[in-house]
Amino acid sequence: MTLLEQHTLGLESAQQKTTIQHWLTESSLHWQALIEARKLNLSDWCLAAGFVRNLIWDRLHGRSDCTPLNDIDLIYFNPTDSTEATDRALEAELRQRSTFPWSVKNQARMHQRNHDAPYTSTEDAMSYWVEIETAVGAYLDADNQVRLVAPFGLEANVAGTITLNAKRPKPEVFRERIEQKGWLTHWPELNVVE
Repeated sequence: MTLLEQHTLGLESAQQKTTIQHWLTESSLHWQALIEARKLNLSDWCLAAGFVRNLIWDRLHGRSDCTPLNDIDLIYFNPTDSTEATDRALEAELRQRSTFPWSVKNQARMHQRNHDAPYTSTEDAMSYWVEIETAVGAYLDADNQVRLVAPFGLEANVAGTITLNAKRPKPEVFRERIEQKGWLTHWPELNVVE
């Protein structure tokens, strides 16, 4: 039995959400980033992509430390003000309060870059991301509870896979991302599913 199989044992469907929420609250980096992001009072927001995905993969590989993040992706949905200038202003505000490598993107305009129909929400935008496992995010609600956003559910994340999203049927882009990001080098027990 591989290390990954040992760590995924016992992560039944009902436990996945609770376990991941616990991992996010016990990591001081993740908790502090969630607190800082919530202070912006954005609509339909979460910290997504590697922020949650990498933490899950670290824990599944038996690592108690967190892989350093190149950036912290704060995504939100505001169709009434979808300018890039607004995103830059929000990043600047976050950087005044912390040293985290913030990347802020309003998903209300991302459909243009991706040549998709307009998205209807943050979760809808995430459902178009290249890998299913990347489409997971977290936010803090008004009661300081971690909530997860996962348009594909959490099963793939805890299964230790990297899965091509059927909405992005370009395997060459998928493979290129895996190679460029070095995921299989850093988390060698992951399995690629095209």
